[in-house]
This record gives sequence, structure tokens and C-alpha cells, in this order.
Amino acid sequence: MQARRRGESRPRPRLHSRIVRYQRCSPSSPRLIATLAAIAVPALVGGASAVVASGAGAATSAGTPAGARIVATSALAYSTAGADVVQRQPAPGSCHARGGGLDSLPDSRCTPGALNPAVTQARIGVTICRSGWTSTVRPPASITAREKAASMSAYGHGAHAAGFEYDHLVSLELGGAVNDPRNLWPEPDYAVRSGFYLNPKDRVERTLNGLVCSGRMTLAGAQRLIAGNWVAAYARYG
Repeated sequence: MQARRRGESRPRPRLHSRIVRYQRCSPSSPRLIATLAAIAVPALVGGASAVVASGAGAATSAGTPAGARIVATSALAYSTAGADVVQRQPAPGSCHARGGGLDSLPDSRCTPGALNPAVTQARIGVTICRSGWTSTVRPPASITAREKAASMSAYGHGAHAAGFEYDHLVSLELGGAVNDPRNLWPEPDYAVRSGFYLNPKDRVERTLNGLVCSGRMTLAGAQRLIAGNWVAAYARYG
């Protein structure tokens, strides 16, 4: 085998050669299907992972409501959990935020983020990029007040609700699930608030929404940034 020159990168295998190795497989071979998906999907969605599983069952544990199904270009779950139903939260003391203060990140096991299936790249013009749309899907306070109390308990914050915002990790303006416990958590907020204000996470959400709606960032890309590490996204885009 010919040695590479110092500093020379390893050549990437050609798509054709990777497929030919499986040309003797049956057209319905799971191995062939999985291989082609692994090659083709990232090319189509800009490197994002896309895994689809049909079907949705009843809730089997706290934080997994009925109506949720795994899917997606941003590797998050889609959820149809209703805005008018109080959702079951994780067990008390089972979640632990990372970091502290306004730069806190949620527990990735309890709050990995979840998506609204009504919001897709093809539909941003009639959903998140339309003025006033988020107010049409936001859960009422009569629902979220009860959920927030249980979520505070899950994160071990006690009853001091005033210092926390019951926050959508993937915000509604970025296509986040409306009322799924995997997408809501007690985010530390300013101790004293007056008038109209935006905390750091609010600001980066607004910036990312603008990038998506102007065509400078994909919806899936923005969702990955905000769900993966909103603090790092704020440092770059806030």
C-alpha cells in the first residue's frame, strides 16, 4: 500500500465503492437498507442524523407522554402531547441541572428536548416565521403552573418558583414540542424582573429564529444548537 505523505489526509472512500460491497445482498436486506440510509441521509440533510420509527404507545414512565414518536433530522423526538392536559413529570429529585445561575443547562436525561411535528422546514413560513404563531400553541398558565411545580420538585428546587422560568428547551419559535416534559424544565431566571425583558436564553432563541426564517440556518441546525448546549449557542450567536 502506498504510504501517504506527511500531513496528507486519508482519502474518503467513494460512495460507489461503499455500496458495491453490498450489491449481492437481497434488495430487502436489512443490512443493505441500513448501509444505504447511513450513507444517503447525512448527504441529504447536511450531516444530521435521521432515524424514523413508526407507532406511538401509551406513557410507560414519567416524562414519556402518549403521542410521542421517535423521528428526526435533528435526532430529537416529535411529540403530540396536548397543551390542554397536565403532563406527568419526572420523579422528585431525579433530575440535576448542569452549571449554575443563568447559564444552567437541563439534565439531558430528563430534558433532552422534543419537537412539534407541525413545524417542519417546509412549513416554517406558516408556523414559526409567522408573527403571533407561538401564542396559538402555547399551553395555558392553568396547565403549566401545575407542571412547573412538579418539575421544580424533580430538579430539587423546592417551592421557590418565582426565580425560575418554566422553559421550553427547544423554544416554540424553533419548533419545540408544545407541552412535553422532555422539552420543559425550570430554567433559573432573573431574581427581579420588570417590564419587558429577555434572559440570555431568550435572546439566543430569538437570534436563531431570525437565522432560520431568513434562510441562513436550517431548522434542524437551530434545534440541535439550542437542545445540545444553549450556552455555547449563546456565546456564538447571542
